[in-house]
Amino acid sequence: MLSRFAYVLIILGVILAGAFALDFLLSQEGSLALTFGGTVWELTLFEAAVVLTLGVLALLVAIVALKLLLAVCLFIIGDKDAFGTFFARRREQAGLDALSKSLVALSAGDAKLAKKKAAVAERKLMRPELTRLINAQASELAGDGAKAETYYKALMAEDATAFIGTQGLLSRALDAGDTDRALKLAMHAKELAPKDEGTLETLYTLQSRKFDWEGARKTLSDQRRAKHVPKLEAARREAGLILAQAEDAERVGEDEHARALAVEAAKMDLTNVNAVAAAVKHLVASGSKRAASKLVTDSWRSNPHPVLAAAYASIEPDESPAQRQRRFQALFNLHPEHDETRFLTAELALVAEDFKGARTAIQDLRETDPSVRSCAIMAAVSRGEGEPEHVVRGWLARALGAPRGTDSEGIIDQAAMLPLLIGAPDEAPDPQDPMPEMADVETPAEPGTPPSAEDAETLPSDDEAKLRSEAAA
Repeated sequence: MLSRFAYVLIILGVILAGAFALDFLLSQEGSLALTFGGTVWELTLFEAAVVLTLGVLALLVAIVALKLLLAVCLFIIGDKDAFGTFFARRREQAGLDALSKSLVALSAGDAKLAKKKAAVAERKLMRPELTRLINAQASELAGDGAKAETYYKALMAEDATAFIGTQGLLSRALDAGDTDRALKLAMHAKELAPKDEGTLETLYTLQSRKFDWEGARKTLSDQRRAKHVPKLEAARREAGLILAQAEDAERVGEDEHARALAVEAAKMDLTNVNAVAAAVKHLVASGSKRAASKLVTDSWRSNPHPVLAAAYASIEPDESPAQRQRRFQALFNLHPEHDETRFLTAELALVAEDFKGARTAIQDLRETDPSVRSCAIMAAVSRGEGEPEHVVRGWLARALGAPRGTDSEGIIDQAAMLPLLIGAPDEAPDPQDPMPEMADVETPAEPGTPPSAEDAETLPSDDEAKLRSEAAA
């Protein structure tokens, strides 16, 4: 490397020296006399400049000739690659220059120039891992998918570039939406590079899309061992996969297996309220109410949520409102100031027709952080206390424009509270179920009439809500 750099410096120095000498001679008047071996040559300054230029060119040719002569000598003494090395260096220099220009063209989005220079680089260089990749990317940029596939397959055929080619084909399969082919390529890429972070994440995603829960769990385990996924995130993901396995087992009638999987998922990630609800449903069905209660309590301790409240209510479906209030106190004591505790306290008070207690429970929430839920509760409280119908309608109108709350999925799951208001369901609610419809606000309630379940539930669909809002106005 240093010798080549020195060579370039020498050439540049000679060229600059010749240029300065030529400029000096042309700026002077007179002639130049040269004496050699008793003979005198007299030259004009212009002629001297021409001679100097030819001399510089001759020097450059001489340098090339000397290198060629050196290659001949090396060949004579036994170096069979001497000539090849001489010409290969010149070809390599031209190839690297073309490769550089191709990369610049790729960065600039010039597909035509990128393909042209990449083709030159491929002819000049004997580095297929470079030129094929550049040619593939240039072909993709130019919209020539078939040619790009050809180059990627050629890369796959060589051990040194097999992973690069596989990744290129995988990317194309993902862009085309060909999940089956992408999955096969991702598995092959994993065999080539078992710890590659991007490959493992892609494989995990594809296996999840294909409902290959067992395969996804194995890939997740590989991600965790390679330290690509934090421990808590890995647990959260695996709990979701186990829950999916439990749902599949339940669908085919494997109740015991489904119960074991649901409980495993819930214990692995207590913040997964759907897993906890599923586990509670199975535990209650098998008569393990105490275990179900402990599971909800442990989950509530870290993540109070309406789904957990619904699951807790389903453990004792036939209890009276007073009994339910006493039993729920165990949850309330864990987070007495949490918003969910206040909502639950108000909703249980509604069931017990303690309208004053319900109003007190959400006193702060309805003013400082009004939401669909708090406004719906206040509508039910107002109706239960016998307030004028316009007051009830006012709360319902506020509910129509209020935010849905802070649920992580953007959905306040009022359906989850249905057991608290109308009794125990046969099974834990599904957060994806449609929200129950609101009671018809056009029918006035008699003073002192307890609120209906519909009054305390969430709002209807956007179109229906708009119509009812217009009617209320």
